[in-house]
Amino acid sequence: MATLFTKIINGEVPSYKVAETEDFYAFLDINPNSKGHTLCIPKKEVNKIFDLDESTYLGLMQFSRRVALALEKVIPCERIGMSVIGLEVPHVHVHLIPLHTMENARFIHKEKLTPEEFETIASKIAAHF
Repeated sequence: MATLFTKIINGEVPSYKVAETEDFYAFLDINPNSKGHTLCIPKKEVNKIFDLDESTYLGLMQFSRRVALALEKVIPCERIGMSVIGLEVPHVHVHLIPLHTMENARFIHKEKLTPEEFETIASKIAAHF
């Protein structure tokens, strides 16, 4: 059965797309730790990051770096944090989180954004990708 992220890739579930290549997809987290919190995923459905083949793993890291550099140009922050936890959805995903304090990395406090704010942020990041 396809994961939620595969359904997002296939357009069955809407997302705020930030970037896409032949092998990878990035979109805003709809329950963000901070404004601009982005998820980068391989289009290949694999549950655990270290189960990815080496080429896909390295490609995901390169893709995530490009997205992070674009994100940093759009969202003022101290730095972009990266986290790979993967318990919420059984599909590899890299969290890119604009950090203002360590609290942003803890997945406890969440930002509330309007659909318009999500759309604006996504289009600005995409423009820098």
